[in-house]
Amino acid sequence: MTSPRTALAVATVMAATCLLGIPTAHADDSPSVPPGTEPTATAPVEVDPNDPDLKLPEGGTLAEPKVLDIKQVVEDQTGDERREDTNADVKFALQAEVLFGKDSAKLSAESQARIAAIAEEIKKQNATRIRVFGFTDNLGSSAHGDVLSRQRANAVQAALDDELNDPNVTFDVRGYGEQYPIASNATEESRKKNRRVEITFPRTED
Repeated sequence: MTSPRTALAVATVMAATCLLGIPTAHADDSPSVPPGTEPTATAPVEVDPNDPDLKLPEGGTLAEPKVLDIKQVVEDQTGDERREDTNADVKFALQAEVLFGKDSAKLSAESQARIAAIAEEIKKQNATRIRVFGFTDNLGSSAHGDVLSRQRANAVQAALDDELNDPNVTFDVRGYGEQYPIASNATEESRKKNRRVEITFPRTED
């Protein structure tokens, strides 16, 4: 049961947020499957299954049209940063070691330059919807990984928000802990790839 003092404190924080315009984007405590993982491309033209130029075997039928996204992946020589481009989105994946100290959610001094560069790309693409997702490896408890990944996602979002300084930008900020690894957790080198923060936004320019 919420005490009157707690209720008053919550109301005060909410009122201050509304009056002062303090950003309220924070990582979801119970995130769903990462959005943006679904195919973004659609079939460009309709195909007539009765077209006489189609060479279908007797009794054959056409499957539902499907177009796969074209993905370009560029990773720097150190592996600290990876950029993925599809026809619809741009995604940056930054390894946790270049952003934070061990088991920390405080951004390092060198992280600011990387985040500033991503902010410039967001401005170039005129993006106003940005996803910031945090991930960890499978060391330690799952609960600790969930909390740490949320805290790191929140820290990157706050830094991006400062760089962009745009009230029209909205953030989807989540922490997924050890879920959705991009590499095996069998070695330290592969676990390092899984400790990451991903920043994704829509592509508007070629």
